[in-house]
Amino acid sequence: MKLYRVIIPVLLVASLVLGCEVTPQQIAYGETNCVHCQMTVSDSRFGAEVVTTKGKAYFFDSAECLASYLQANPEKQQDAELVLVTDFSKPNQLIDVKRAAFLQSKNLPSPMGMFLSAFPDKAKAEEYQQKLDGRVLTWEQAMLAVEKNDRPY
Repeated sequence: MKLYRVIIPVLLVASLVLGCEVTPQQIAYGETNCVHCQMTVSDSRFGAEVVTTKGKAYFFDSAECLASYLQANPEKQQDAELVLVTDFSKPNQLIDVKRAAFLQSKNLPSPMGMFLSAFPDKAKAEEYQQKLDGRVLTWEQAMLAVEKNDRPY
C-alpha cells in the first residue's frame, strides 16, 4: 500500500510534465488548411507552423502566409513557443525561422507568390542562389518583404 502512495504522485507529475511538452506537429499535407489563407497545405517544400506555449499547432502553406499571419496577429507571435518553416532542400523537415535563411528568387515560385523558400542556413540558401539567382534574407528581412509586398520581378 505504501508503494502506491509514492508511485501514483510520481506518475501524475510525470504525465503533467510530458503532457505539457511543446513539440512540432507533423503537417498533414493535402489534408489541412492554412490558417491564414484557408488554402490546402499541399506542397511539402513550403509548409510552416506555429506551436503555442500550450502546444496548439497552427499550419500554413508558405513562409509568406506565416509572416502575414504573425503580422496581423501580434498576440499569436508573443504566444508562440515554436515558429517553424519547412526546409526547401529537405521537404517535410521543419526548422526554426530564427536559424533559417530565405531565398527570394523569381526562378523559384512559392505557393503565395512571394517567391520565398526556406533553408537551414545561409550557406545552403547561397548554394541555391548560385543556381537560381535572387537574394538571401533573414527571417526579419523576409517578414519585411512580405509586409511591403516586395516581390522579385
